[in-house]
Amino acid sequence: MLISLLQFLGDLFSFKVPSVFTYYSTRMILSALLSLFLTVFLGPYCILKLYNLKTGQSIRVSDCPLLAKLHEKKKHTPTMGGILMLFSITVSLLCFMDITSIFTVILLFATIVLGGIGMIDDYLKMKHKNAKGLPGRIKLIMQLSLSILIALYLLVPGFANAIATKSALKPPSAKEYQMEKSKEPEHFSLKEYQSIYYLPFMKSPFFVVSGAGMLIALFITAFVITGASNAVNLSDGLDGLAPGLIMMVSAVLALFAFLSNHVYFAKYLNILYIDSSGEIGIFLSAIFGANLGFLWFNSHPAQVFMGDTGSLSLGGLLGICAVLLRREFLFALIGGVFVIEALSVILQVLSYKLRNKKRIFLCAPIHHHFEYKGWHETKVVARFWIVGLLLAVIGIASLKFQ
Repeated sequence: MLISLLQFLGDLFSFKVPSVFTYYSTRMILSALLSLFLTVFLGPYCILKLYNLKTGQSIRVSDCPLLAKLHEKKKHTPTMGGILMLFSITVSLLCFMDITSIFTVILLFATIVLGGIGMIDDYLKMKHKNAKGLPGRIKLIMQLSLSILIALYLLVPGFANAIATKSALKPPSAKEYQMEKSKEPEHFSLKEYQSIYYLPFMKSPFFVVSGAGMLIALFITAFVITGASNAVNLSDGLDGLAPGLIMMVSAVLALFAFLSNHVYFAKYLNILYIDSSGEIGIFLSAIFGANLGFLWFNSHPAQVFMGDTGSLSLGGLLGICAVLLRREFLFALIGGVFVIEALSVILQVLSYKLRNKKRIFLCAPIHHHFEYKGWHETKVVARFWIVGLLLAVIGIASLKFQ
């Protein structure tokens, strides 16, 4: 929107806006820098406000009593810091993304909805001084509702065409270029390319759904978005853990978004060309910058926690970006730490219910298990970051090995 404003003023006052500001690469860099600076500069004010509201962190004591001792100093640390990141991301979105792009509308709408769910959850925890917040079933229904709504837009042409105008909100399309110069690219509509699934390291599609199989696509989309939202939420339990991992995942997805928007790179790397996917890269760059800035305050010892306002919404937004880019399986790879965290909770619950209250882990999610084993919090975070960085590098390497 800022670029459009500058171009309007340029036409009005007869001056030329440098074309460099229209490049996706430039806008990605500016988006990351703006969200970073906003988060860092507004952080102290936000933390003070949250502290005065007494948004102290709730600590689990029923199933993991040792946590109360390990994290005793954190009970007065304010939470809901995610509102700071979401504000910075939204400002960057409005400044550097094309407001007429459907990607911009989807991501802005999802940011508001997921942020609202997280804020309600954090508010209830603060108001009632308990660790439950919004009932899990209601939270899941709200997440699934958003996921299904996005899936319907992507998979049912009538939804996309209904909100499109002649000049804006047009459904995105895709092309698959062949390395042979004599072959013309294969064109895909929104529904067609959203029904194609790719695996890392594989050039050809893993599978394509059609007809009644579109229900599978709807399920996968809802599962990825909702699952990502909850997986990142579960990973937010140690100082700096979630922001560091989110940065790595968002950086890799931003790279794929940028490459997918460039005809030459898409053709050379054998990846799908997605029209205007650079807008998604700008949004992911804003997520990267906001989390980098948040680490300034969230690194050990944390001055503020992101809470569900941050982790639940950012996880869902990463899932949405992965779906829009057709990189669901890549997302599972580079976000492998999030997957492991979620699986540890699922296995713990199943074991407790099916094995007469026997547990697999000393405490779940798994990062708390290692704390119980005697690892210091910073060591757990550093080692999880190392694993996350390794997975991110493998994800990038998949571009050259497919």
